[in-house]
Amino acid sequence: MLDELVRRDPDATLAIDAHPERPITVRRAELRDRVQRLRTELADAGLGRGDCLAVWLPNWSDSLVFQFAAASLGAHVVGLNTRYNVEEVTHVLQRSRPAVLAIAHDFHGLDLIATLRDAVRTAGTTAPPPAVVVVPGPHGRPCEDPTHYDVGAGAWTPSDAAAPSPGAHEHDELAVAFTTSGSTGKPKLAAHTASAVVSHARADADGMGIRDSDVVLCALPLSGVFGFSTAMAGLAGGAACLLEPVFDEDGVVADMARWGVTHVVAADDMLTRIAAAWRRHALDLSRWRWLGIADFLGRSHEVAAWARDEFGTLTSGVYGSSEVFALACFWPDDEPAPRRWTGGGHLVSGEMQARTADPATDEVTAPGEQGELHLRGPNVVDAYLGSPEAAESSFTADGWFKTGDLAEIDEDGAIRYVCRIGDVLRLRGFLVDPAEIEHRLAAHPAVTTAKVVGARVGDGSTLAVGFVVLAPGEVATDQDLRDWCAAALARFKVPTAVHVLDRMPTTSGTNGTKIRAATLREWAQQWHAEVAR
Repeated sequence: MLDELVRRDPDATLAIDAHPERPITVRRAELRDRVQRLRTELADAGLGRGDCLAVWLPNWSDSLVFQFAAASLGAHVVGLNTRYNVEEVTHVLQRSRPAVLAIAHDFHGLDLIATLRDAVRTAGTTAPPPAVVVVPGPHGRPCEDPTHYDVGAGAWTPSDAAAPSPGAHEHDELAVAFTTSGSTGKPKLAAHTASAVVSHARADADGMGIRDSDVVLCALPLSGVFGFSTAMAGLAGGAACLLEPVFDEDGVVADMARWGVTHVVAADDMLTRIAAAWRRHALDLSRWRWLGIADFLGRSHEVAAWARDEFGTLTSGVYGSSEVFALACFWPDDEPAPRRWTGGGHLVSGEMQARTADPATDEVTAPGEQGELHLRGPNVVDAYLGSPEAAESSFTADGWFKTGDLAEIDEDGAIRYVCRIGDVLRLRGFLVDPAEIEHRLAAHPAVTTAKVVGARVGDGSTLAVGFVVLAPGEVATDQDLRDWCAAALARFKVPTAVHVLDRMPTTSGTNGTKIRAATLREWAQQWHAEVAR
């Protein structure tokens, strides 16, 4: 894919390393030359077919270079978020056993090497220490003493003098792995082959309408599946990737205007901050054509309407995961809003298939009926690093991947994501998507964020319990908010209680900030226990 881009136009911009004063543009031919030089160094360090390269870098063009160089050797990349702690790094070392680890030098005040040393000690004999490549980054200070980064297998900094070593590995090996959410236990590392990466990226680029001269915002970490899939789609379509190593909404909006961003993929938490920054600065974002949005905080419709009204941007809800890539499906341009703003859509490739089934029996459900979403095709996970037994529980007997998500599939094949199966509420015998109640609560003039979870009662039934954050200076009581829901929802969907919080409990991951539903469920259960006394 990279060679094809270079043949088409070697001088076209492939990446932009963002910086408020000193941005750096990277030409296609230049990046390929960097890939070839790094390929030689990694091969000299012993990295080869089937080996793992851990990449602990922010969104720098170096991250792309390491990905392409590793894949050309038949090795695969595991990305580490720069926010990872010792436990998370240890888990990756044990599962993936990287032969080499690329680490950011002197980035954003983070002491990554101290975390790595602690992780290597914690892993002990369960994972050999990796060789370390110290990467200063496009705007960083050179590392004068790479031996400081040696954790037992040597350390060095990439050299510009290495002789180019052209050529790609002839076999279709694993190329990349992503950490799963870990919602059902320890996170897994879902790995995909090189051909799957390329075919999915090309399908995404075609569906998103990406073409030469476009600019794709890459603000989500490339170590996560949403950031990675966005960048690969941009490259496959011939666009330039605007790489933001740190998310600062004011800086991102300024860069979007400066470089004429055309495509954005993000969750509603990040986009809400981008919208607020634009209102402060009112910069020209008129080139922004397409937005893929994931609803983590219940604000996706609000953001979609803002982008449409201000810039004419077409917004689509998206669906994906570490096991099936991000952007596995989204809505066509002619799908009317607001349905187009919801999670789901059409599969991006004709080689992919979807069905829904009873979560307990795997018996296939009819079109329009809710069931667990099953997928198969080249985008589906090829292996779980360090955990081959994980595939046994992840696939049906006839070879379909079980996503763990509740969905509906229409007659025309459109997929409507409902929620995680563990989040669905059974209220008075009916299955209810909590998002339906959340959207009603969020529509209240005083509410900025809403989340609804279930609390189990003594007879085994479930109560819907809401949690909201109010806008500054606003006041709304539990009764006010329940009355508001009752005016538009069926009686059995009205929350038994709505609690007002100063802020939601959240967790920040590679794909964005999510509300910690498990914590809210604990609070809801505690509330019910106190009321029942």
